[in-house]
Amino acid sequence: MSANDFEGLVAVVTGGASGIGLATALELAGRGAQVAVLDLNPEVPAPLAGFVADVSNRASVDAAVAAVGERFGRIDILINNAGIGAAGTVADNDDDEWARVLNINVIGMARASAAALPWLRESPAGAIVNTSSIAAQSGLPLRALYSASKGAVLALTRAMATDHVREGIRVNCVCPGTAATPWVDRLLSAAEDPEAERAALGARQAIGRLVTAEEVAHAICYLASPLSGSTTGTALDVDGGATHVRVRPLSV
Repeated sequence: MSANDFEGLVAVVTGGASGIGLATALELAGRGAQVAVLDLNPEVPAPLAGFVADVSNRASVDAAVAAVGERFGRIDILINNAGIGAAGTVADNDDDEWARVLNINVIGMARASAAALPWLRESPAGAIVNTSSIAAQSGLPLRALYSASKGAVLALTRAMATDHVREGIRVNCVCPGTAATPWVDRLLSAAEDPEAERAALGARQAIGRLVTAEEVAHAICYLASPLSGSTTGTALDVDGGATHVRVRPLSV
């Protein structure tokens, strides 16, 4: 990709104050975009611009997107990254938790996309990239609710790509493996043996380590870039080979 392939474009990143979202926002800015971060606590470094938004609330999302449009005069790219985790089997989360996770992880993306569509339709480089997960395509233990939400994101991505392709808006998603982010660190800190759990997560991926937030950010920017104008309806795995690569165990 070019070092300035986003020059003159405005990008919105939800959940952009930390982890994959922050890495993506900084990468977009480094490649020429003006970047608006939508987050519950949008404390972000320059040159990023922070806007308070709760993706579980349509009025909040609509107001934040409108504020971005008013400030920059355009919106060309939407990165739907905001989301939360959930652990357990189908028996371990009650109806309220199912509703909460799906509301944020799936409907939140629909809200942000709907709010941004009028702006994206006017852009010569309209693009949406959703953050799905390896959990959308592979059965992971104790991740029933989370997997259901990310599977819905994958299906939503392809439906949106179909709906908006003739409007000049490309829609794709990334499917990261387990990434080294503050969210994963918090999960590991609650484990009985955090270091052993981290090693097990790394071993699950063929490259033998966790994916980095920056690696996912690069993949997101590839999909969002105007240089990828023929790529839409695609799910790009950034999972260290976990989904498709099967290596022999190391000899002892």
